[in-house]
Amino acid sequence: MKKTIIHYLPAILFGVLIWTSCGKPKSNVTGWNYNDEKNGGFEVVPYSEQETGPGLILIEGGTFTMGRTEQDITVDWDNVPRRMTVASFYMDETEIANIHYLEYLYWLDRVFGTDYPEVYRKALPDTLVWRERLAYNEPYVELYLRHPAYQQYPVVGVNWLQANDYAAWRTDRVNEAILIREGILRLNPAQVNEDNFNTDAYLAGQYEGLVKSDLHDYNPNRDTRKVKMEDGILLPRYRLPTEAEWEYASLAQIGNTVFERVTERKQYPWNGHIVRDDSPKHKGEMLANFKRGRGDNMGTAGFLNDNADIPAPVISYIPNDYGLYNMGGNVSEWVADVYRPLSPEDKDDFNAYRGNVFKTQLTDEEGQIAEKDSLGRVIYRDVTEQENEGRRNYRKADNRNYLDSDEPDIVYAFGVSSMIDDHSRVYKGGSWKDRAYWMSPGARRFLDERLSTDFIGFRCAMARVGSPVGFEQKKRKMKKK
Repeated sequence: MKKTIIHYLPAILFGVLIWTSCGKPKSNVTGWNYNDEKNGGFEVVPYSEQETGPGLILIEGGTFTMGRTEQDITVDWDNVPRRMTVASFYMDETEIANIHYLEYLYWLDRVFGTDYPEVYRKALPDTLVWRERLAYNEPYVELYLRHPAYQQYPVVGVNWLQANDYAAWRTDRVNEAILIREGILRLNPAQVNEDNFNTDAYLAGQYEGLVKSDLHDYNPNRDTRKVKMEDGILLPRYRLPTEAEWEYASLAQIGNTVFERVTERKQYPWNGHIVRDDSPKHKGEMLANFKRGRGDNMGTAGFLNDNADIPAPVISYIPNDYGLYNMGGNVSEWVADVYRPLSPEDKDDFNAYRGNVFKTQLTDEEGQIAEKDSLGRVIYRDVTEQENEGRRNYRKADNRNYLDSDEPDIVYAFGVSSMIDDHSRVYKGGSWKDRAYWMSPGARRFLDERLSTDFIGFRCAMARVGSPVGFEQKKRKMKKK
């Protein structure tokens, strides 16, 4: 049965009553006013929905068939189709470009370069990935990362660990900018070493910064306070998408759905089973940047079909139905998951992910957050089995090899081990070096998290809190009903 606005009235009236009764928001279970110093000052903030972070697009979640959409020509049987549900989340519109990564490198050099130069060096992409023993690629070694001609091209030579470090840095810079915009902190370009903004440290009371105006505190024992998670001001973490999230976003079945019926099965991030555009304006042009055949990276002079011999700018070709660019070709992309061939059979059917290592903040004997490390970050440690006694959902901190092997390396016979271990990370999508087969969203490959290539880049994701759909989308749907 279709829902009308009448179905939403109880929730709407509940919210209105809470915030308007007697002029102050009031608890409907105790009758005490919120945000009232006379009542002790328990504070509840009005909240509409999550702010969309810079560079992100909302990916409305749902159910889909995760896995193979192409014939299994490698005969790996590591992407067996299975029904999954993915919660709504945010994802970068484009791959991270050289200009974005250079901004990161500049910040690291400015803040840590004098006393901790190893932090900057650790983040540097490996530009030597361009070298081939029987090809002349030295210009890319020297120019691809830093020359302004390549500013909008996807960064490569970045391993999985570096991509995660970039996402953590981006979280802090975005949240710092939000606090400055909201008048909480002052702009401080002179941050150095441990005196730099870190979201976890700020929430733990370990970062003071240049305070412009703290928030009013309704607690009668205090005058002001720092921003808390309960205020809804700070954004969740930027991170790598899970394999399920990446594949769901790439497939973009939102454009092929009528009510709950998928009207056309996709083989690639676009409709149809061919790699050329069939629209009258661009008929015959390639829909992605990939290697068409042996020795054919871009077509014939006079009509360069995909117009890219190496990666193309991050905003190239037609975006998919979510508005995401280059989810098929250009560069393959790191995702968060640890690789196992049988993951499709092992993982949960909601927010599937292999790679959890459960951690908690390091505290002192009194339970207070310990001091920051030398770079200004809160220190985390693995949870212990003693702490998890009585839990039914997990006991160990490291669950990367759960249901697969209790050994750090999978051993198949005496003296014989596999390349697959807990450092093997999944990467998805085709690249400028790949044939069309790898542009299928269900295709999956893996590489050691400490290695990098000239064809793997990345993009970031972020959790969606609250309603699975955006406020504006919700209003449009209710208006139609």
